Amino acid sequence: MANTASARKRIRQTARRTQSNGARKSRVRTFVKKVEAALAGQDKAAAQEALRAAQPEMQRAAGKGVMHKNAIARKLSRLNKRIKALAQT
Repeated sequence: MANTASARKRIRQTARRTQSNGARKSRVRTFVKKVEAALAGQDKAAAQEALRAAQPEMQRAAGKGVMHKNAIARKLSRLNKRIKALAQT
């Protein structure tokens, strides 16, 4: 257990940050699932709209350091690529 006041404060801050980071990650996963569902349904318009909604949330997670920026860039790129491939088939 923490002995100093600063250590106790760090524990409180870490708990609060962990909770908000978890919520942000969960939101990102939910938005990505919506894009995936639209892709599975072969609905290009819905997939584009879902990606348009997901992108700012994903970028925000990268900006806050919750997820790595390159991981977010990779995910966005792959989702975009799949949406574009949907139009060609």
